[in-house]
Amino acid sequence: MNMIPLNLLNFFISDVRDGLGPFLAVFLQQNHWEVDQIGWVMTISGLTGMIITAPISTLADIIHTKRAIIIISALIIILACCLNYYYPFFYVTLSTQILTAIAGAAIPPAINAITLGLVGQKGFDHQLGRNESYNHGGNACSAMMTGIFSYYFGLKAVFALMVIWTILSIITIQFIRPEKIDYKAARGLNETQKDPRPISDLLKNTHLLVLAITVTLFHLANAAMLPLLSQAMVARGTAGNAGTYTALTIIIAQMTMIPMALLASQMAQTKGYKSIFIFALIALPIRGLLAGMIQHPFILIPVQMLDGIGAGLMGVAVPGLTAKILSGSGRINSGIGIIMTVQGIGASLSPSIAGIIAKHYHYNMAFLALSLIAVIGLCFWLVANNSNSPYKIS
Repeated sequence: MNMIPLNLLNFFISDVRDGLGPFLAVFLQQNHWEVDQIGWVMTISGLTGMIITAPISTLADIIHTKRAIIIISALIIILACCLNYYYPFFYVTLSTQILTAIAGAAIPPAINAITLGLVGQKGFDHQLGRNESYNHGGNACSAMMTGIFSYYFGLKAVFALMVIWTILSIITIQFIRPEKIDYKAARGLNETQKDPRPISDLLKNTHLLVLAITVTLFHLANAAMLPLLSQAMVARGTAGNAGTYTALTIIIAQMTMIPMALLASQMAQTKGYKSIFIFALIALPIRGLLAGMIQHPFILIPVQMLDGIGAGLMGVAVPGLTAKILSGSGRINSGIGIIMTVQGIGASLSPSIAGIIAKHYHYNMAFLALSLIAVIGLCFWLVANNSNSPYKIS
């Protein structure tokens, strides 16, 4: 099966589904926003995404027009991006980030459903690694272009490139033919099954609960590190051009994530996902300690390489393991939505916690606090998956 359209969609949609990311924090900082105000906007929009993720993921299981979810989401992001650039005021920015959060939450389950529908459960592990590698490649390419253009034209280049990337995503998805998507496979049903299990069964699944708690702690520690690193260097006056520095943080991480995603895909097929989680959880506290203890701007290289290791492995492991846990349930995308919801809780709270600590106790203490949360996540995963644990994931 020719997977070029799906690969290209992942390449172009990568920059779209994540919104403006750390560039927004720097853009708002240059518009004289306080660091805690930036944190609150990110938290509120993150909570919005958290609330909408589960219903939209369930919708991705139910409806056949999965491509339409991506197209509508992309159009919403274009509108939000334009409004945010021209009117960078608190309530306007808050509104645009809420819209972006809703649209961004809709895209991953739709892509997962399309992938499952095209390759089935047997091919999902392999294609998931390719999806993530193209996704990270797209992010790296976009960040590189943003860094170059923002050097000459300022941060307005970020907004222009976001619109271009979104339009390319809409064009690319037209080449994925709907008749090639098996809609039973897309939700995790096999040929002999007619009806999905009750959605309440997902909430009783202890394996899914262990995964959810681990993912929440990971993103509670991880989400604020990249924007906080950019803000810290800008505040210290050591970042040089803010747009270029922020772009470099993304490029390094995304280029590291590409081989990590492919490695995670291979490990999943041979050794399973549990060891992938351990490597990802170990990388995170080391990253936070380096960022908190060393203030030289070149620290971004090892810090963002560690980000690439942790996030690159997690990006493949989380949906892949969820799909295995819920195989045959007909609720795979709903289950991924639940995991993304709790992931959103951690990710949305992370900037506010880090922002408050950074404002009152300095950036270094914020990085150390995030590292401590990461250690707690690692300990929980190890205890829950020891040989005597009733919650051990097989």
